[in-house]
Amino acid sequence: MHGLKTLRVAVIGLLCLSAVPALAEDMRTVPQSREEMQLSFAPLVKRTHNAVVNVYAERIIHQRVDPFGGDPFFEQFFGQHFPTRTEKETSLGSGVMVEANGTIVTNNHVIEGADDIKVALSDGREYPVKVLLKDPRLDLAVLKIQSKDDNFQTMPIADSDKAEVGDVVLAIGNPFGVGQTVTSGIVSGLARNQVKDGDVSFFIQTDAAINPGNSGGALMNTKGELIGINTMIYSKGGGSNGIGFAIPSNLVKVFLAAAEHGDKSFERPYLGASFEPVTSDVANALGLKRVLGALVVKTDKDSPAARAGLKAGEVITAVDGMTVEHPDALNYRLTTAGLGKTVTLTVIDNGQEKQVSLRLEGPPETIPRDEKTLAGNNPFDGLTVGNLSPRLAYELQMPTDSTGVVVTRVKDGSISDQLGFQPKDILLSINGNAVRSSEDMVRLARANPNFWRVEIDRDGQKIRQIFR
Repeated sequence: MHGLKTLRVAVIGLLCLSAVPALAEDMRTVPQSREEMQLSFAPLVKRTHNAVVNVYAERIIHQRVDPFGGDPFFEQFFGQHFPTRTEKETSLGSGVMVEANGTIVTNNHVIEGADDIKVALSDGREYPVKVLLKDPRLDLAVLKIQSKDDNFQTMPIADSDKAEVGDVVLAIGNPFGVGQTVTSGIVSGLARNQVKDGDVSFFIQTDAAINPGNSGGALMNTKGELIGINTMIYSKGGGSNGIGFAIPSNLVKVFLAAAEHGDKSFERPYLGASFEPVTSDVANALGLKRVLGALVVKTDKDSPAARAGLKAGEVITAVDGMTVEHPDALNYRLTTAGLGKTVTLTVIDNGQEKQVSLRLEGPPETIPRDEKTLAGNNPFDGLTVGNLSPRLAYELQMPTDSTGVVVTRVKDGSISDQLGFQPKDILLSINGNAVRSSEDMVRLARANPNFWRVEIDRDGQKIRQIFR
């Protein structure tokens, strides 16, 4: 009996030992030599740090000098024609050299509104640059060094779709202007959205320390490849709390390609459909196994989505086999695929999975915008208006199914400016007459009534105003 018990223990022990190698493959090991104890990222940083530059953006600020401290009595008595004082404001960010000819990728907010932009390399050289392409909605900008040199050190661009949670990454930039700084961490999350407003809200999250001045810098893998452009931090105090976000390099690639092609703006694909995230309730109602995807709410008539056969109630779960976690992820996948391409959507329809082909197109101008600038002694003096189409709505960052006559510009100091008109106001009616086209607007503005009764749509809210 004792022998049987001993045998049983031995067998159990052998079974446990047999499981150790499989477990040990995923476990870290204690350094076994001096060489292993001296492992360092230094060789990697030496090989890549020259590709990260400092970006200096200078803005000219005009400030009114008011000797009365804004006192309304003295301002009314003496008038408001005070001299102005000019000041220079300099902001600091980072950028990544991606082409040997001096092409640099950075954040749009680093250079937004700048009158003069320069970059400084890690070896101290400084160069003026010109802006090839910028986009505030993507928060990306491409700069080109103004120099005959064409042998700048570059950082290769990786496939950001291959990044995984837990991967070791390095962030290189110039936080707080103290000089080039390298921090390390891991990829904390992928496909993050609802982080900031924009067309393509899809970010890599990292716990590598990112601080002000890191914007536009590199998030790099251990192969020395760019996997993202550091763009922002989540912080209440302005410092790093271990939650930073980077724009994936695959989006950087298509944006860079547009800049090199000479495009003056970056165009996204137009679907002509609206989407909502899939909630647990929606997933249960539709019989989905996972709570993810983009729920089709509606499709516009004659739109690419309608021609592809997409219908309200269907859920898009993948684009070309890449998972779609939410509507922002759908926008990202379509944008990185590129205009002119045909993609395959994985769609759940009444619990059944199907494949749908969709050709990616830009937003069409289905009706000529026919922009008109209005003038005269009326409330519309200084307004520029145009006929809404998916193309114009897209340019104005409005819903692409918007229709009617929209304000595209308001002249500073004009009557319309003083009365509070704003770009993106949709003019619905004037003195009870519907405004159906920009020509209607010109005709109605030429009238000379005793008063003006105006109805507009501002962000979905109807506003009625009377002017005399």
